[in-house]
Amino acid sequence: MSINAEEISSIIKQQIENYDATVEMNEVGTVIEVGDGIARVHGLDNAMAGELVEFANGVMGMAQNLEENNVGVVILGSFTDIHEGDEVKRTGRIMEVPVGEELLGRVVNPLGQPVDGKGPINANKTRPVESSAPGVMARQSVNEPLQTGIKSIDSMIPIGRGQRELIIGDRQTGKTSVALDTMINQKDEDVINVYVAIGQKESTVAGVVETLRSQGVLEKTIIVTASASEPAPLLFLAPFTGVSMGEDLMYNGKHVLVVFDDLSKQATAYRELSLLLRRPPGREAYPGDVFFLHSRLLERAAKLNDDLGGGSITALPIIETQAGDIAAYIPTNVISITDGQIFLETDLFNSGMRPAIDAGSSVSRVGGDAQIKAMKKVAGTLKLDLASYNELKSFAQFGSDLDAATQAKLSRGEKTMEILKQDLHNPYPVENQVAIIYVLSKGYLDDVSVQDIQRFEKEFLSYMTQNHNDILSEIRESKKLPDEEAFGNAIKEFKKGFAGSSE
Repeated sequence: MSINAEEISSIIKQQIENYDATVEMNEVGTVIEVGDGIARVHGLDNAMAGELVEFANGVMGMAQNLEENNVGVVILGSFTDIHEGDEVKRTGRIMEVPVGEELLGRVVNPLGQPVDGKGPINANKTRPVESSAPGVMARQSVNEPLQTGIKSIDSMIPIGRGQRELIIGDRQTGKTSVALDTMINQKDEDVINVYVAIGQKESTVAGVVETLRSQGVLEKTIIVTASASEPAPLLFLAPFTGVSMGEDLMYNGKHVLVVFDDLSKQATAYRELSLLLRRPPGREAYPGDVFFLHSRLLERAAKLNDDLGGGSITALPIIETQAGDIAAYIPTNVISITDGQIFLETDLFNSGMRPAIDAGSSVSRVGGDAQIKAMKKVAGTLKLDLASYNELKSFAQFGSDLDAATQAKLSRGEKTMEILKQDLHNPYPVENQVAIIYVLSKGYLDDVSVQDIQRFEKEFLSYMTQNHNDILSEIRESKKLPDEEAFGNAIKEFKKGFAGSSE
């Protein structure tokens, strides 16, 4: 068979034209030591702090310690299949997670991968887990209430959109319940929830998901979970993942509530990680930058100015104390970063006061700016009244002869405590809260016995909804108190038919 020279030359020319000289360069290192979720890698000289690297078995890691002759990498997943001598590739990407509204209603791990068995998430945007907090000029002051639906919080320790309010207390005092009720209360508000579970049991997280589903708020909630069985790096990463997902929504003009449950476990995970990376320990063996860990996280909560869309992130970090010690290292750190704290007390909880909020130790540094006018007016003296009641209560234990004024104060205090009790997962609309606190502050409950207070409240609010809904609507829409005469007449009318009043 004869070969045509022209044919050969045309084939060669075609090959030359289509030749694509691309060279793929990968910076590859070698694992020199591995154990306890940490790998030391030699050869990644140009790695960046926080960069994602990929191990030979496909598990990802994050570069943390950039030392002279090796890089300390935290392994984001199982480390049992990673061995000395394995290859490690740089990705050139800083640690990032998928973000966007596609995540609503889903449960994801700190890498943004779904763990709820509902299939993949088609999010088309990602965001770095670490980013700078908005600057001073990008923010505006907190001036819009975030209604929790919990009477004692909305009246005495108000939370505003863009605020960081710490929930602190011993274990089993109802910290998660306060945060959950606040999330449930956003059902009819324009607020999206992000719940970050750090080091919780998986059954506990499943319970939270079920509660949110049954209350109808799961569809506007993103849940990030790093359970107790996960390695420490994932527990450290989870809050940053949650706030990044919230930040994307905030910069799109939306209002977001982020709950970190709880940051004590994140600090413990970070201590473990830092000691394994051989960083020098400080007080209580925490590394020196544990304050910066929480401050750079919580400073990302903000109320943006109108030029940036006016979105907000409200952060509710939770801290667990040991035997009520709020002067320990991590609690004092987080108290100094946040704009106030809600302190839950074991003694109150055990005595049947639920939610067990200690009004004397709790504070909101935003105050009345985060309340509607009606609430500000009716709840103005509530905190002082409770403080004087607690003082008198301890004094009254020693003396039997009390004058009428002291007895009246004690009686009013007892009734206030009854009014502030609230069932689990039963948030109150703000107009109902204003109505019942108005009844209390104007003395309409003075002749109702303490045992009848909760029944009075239930029947009164039901009566107002059925017969005087216009008064409740006026409070909700105008955010001011209605005409006092009409309101007073409605209360008197109800009291005439209430069994248990001496009128």
